[in-house]
Amino acid sequence: MTIFKEKLDEEYLTTAEAKDILGEIEADRAADEDRELRYELARAIEHVNRFGHLDAEESRELVEELADLERIDVPTAVKIADLLPEDRTELRSVFAQERYSLDGEELDEVLDVVAKYA
Repeated sequence: MTIFKEKLDEEYLTTAEAKDILGEIEADRAADEDRELRYELARAIEHVNRFGHLDAEESRELVEELADLERIDVPTAVKIADLLPEDRTELRSVFAQERYSLDGEELDEVLDVVAKYA
């Protein structure tokens, strides 16, 4: 017997998408006067409100466009969409933990895509 629960599904969300979901939860809790926001939920809502720069549709479009590029997978595309890097140095920090790095031309291609949404 194990104390861990089985993972049924996994989906990557951008901060903007999480902002929409948490906004619905916050509105639901606000409608019921007897229910309070737990500390963790309140902090999560504060975080997404502070750092969610795009709306959910724009961020998902950005992730899809980045994932269409040759060497960028969905988790990396979500990180880029959340950070919205402005230059090569910021973008390189996203790839610091990866086993590969992009050359200058590939970095510029990613930055061009991000610039359309930022």
